[in-house]
Amino acid sequence: MRRLLILGGGTAGTMVANKLRAAHPASELSITVVDRDNEHHYQPGYLFLPFGTYDTGKITKPRRKYLPNDVDLVLGEIDRINVGDKTVALLDGRTLSWDTLIVATGVEPRPDLTPGADSEDVHHFYDLPGAVALREAIREFRGGRLVVHLTDLPIKCPVAPLEFIFLADGFFRERGSRHKVELVYVTPLDAAFTKPVASRELGSMFTDREIALEADFAVERVDTESKELVSYDDRRVPYDLLVSIPLNLGAEYVARSGLGDELNLVPCDKHTMQADAHSDIFMLGDGGTLPTSKAGSVAHFSVDIFMENWPHYLTGEPLPHSFDGHANCFIETGLGKGMLLDFNYGTEPYTGKFPLPVVGPMTLLGESRANHLAKLAFRWVYWEFLLKGRPLPFTTDMMLLGKRVEGDASGLTVTDWARRKLPVGTKN
Repeated sequence: MRRLLILGGGTAGTMVANKLRAAHPASELSITVVDRDNEHHYQPGYLFLPFGTYDTGKITKPRRKYLPNDVDLVLGEIDRINVGDKTVALLDGRTLSWDTLIVATGVEPRPDLTPGADSEDVHHFYDLPGAVALREAIREFRGGRLVVHLTDLPIKCPVAPLEFIFLADGFFRERGSRHKVELVYVTPLDAAFTKPVASRELGSMFTDREIALEADFAVERVDTESKELVSYDDRRVPYDLLVSIPLNLGAEYVARSGLGDELNLVPCDKHTMQADAHSDIFMLGDGGTLPTSKAGSVAHFSVDIFMENWPHYLTGEPLPHSFDGHANCFIETGLGKGMLLDFNYGTEPYTGKFPLPVVGPMTLLGESRANHLAKLAFRWVYWEFLLKGRPLPFTTDMMLLGKRVEGDASGLTVTDWARRKLPVGTKN
């Protein structure tokens, strides 16, 4: 019987545990999931909590509830991975053995790595305590300069800081106090987002909403006495309320195990998620070096590719199926609307309709009410379908239907473009 050990019971870890258990009975495959506690968080909900859309009860559930009874759940802090003897040591002294290891512990916010950013009056929404504290700060804010600051990439859900400032704009407009609030978005990037086509669209939205953009800002420290962000070239951005998205790093045990890079991310093949250091270790979720968004949609699509490769891995064959970096990113734009970005390793965000050509109902690279409603509805889909490993009607192949690559002079659909170029997922 093969022993599978999954480090992390979040989105990727829970999803793959359910899918593998459905494919193999306990007599064939022993599955153990390790996490520090029994509380599973719907992390996209952190964004909405400060504005009162969700409360904590809607974004936290017991991990055990979403794992099959014959999947073991071990609660404890991980000390290190020992690749040589295929064991994982826990801080309490327990040792767990594995034949195959899936690392799915993701990344975590580290405000302590930027001087001043871990002060009580500097806020973020990248974990539950941070989102709850920010909710109270928003309630008490009566006006002034609200600065949303991105420290650096990569971070979980790279569009979330943009969503926050759009939601803040809508929040204060609905309350009739927007004229009392100056909104400023500060980023180390040279534009609002990493993809040029998306940055162009988002830039016009900043102008329309009277949101100031401070680009190319490499933060050196947060001066909490003068209430200023300070860059390495001594530019200063004053604030009354600061939402500073901290550096996101992989887990410390990854560093102790000698498996990570400078961000504690585990180097892995971007198409198979197989760790460079060991063929029996796979990276699922945010903790690897995949050059794509660290988002739940990436976890979903990469887990699907992992499952297609799993039978070939068990027989020692080369892994024939290839992940193309596909990501869906809903961007809340405030006042009941949203934008949907859809892209992969090799493309700018597509235009068109999703999930059906022409019909939609969701719009790619454009604002719509349907996009906003779909994002809100996804919370139910997450708990009832995605986590449980149930099939969803959104597959990698279907993602190409009706989409267009902006700037292609032929005006071909993405499907035609892919046939003319390389099949999506082909290694390059």
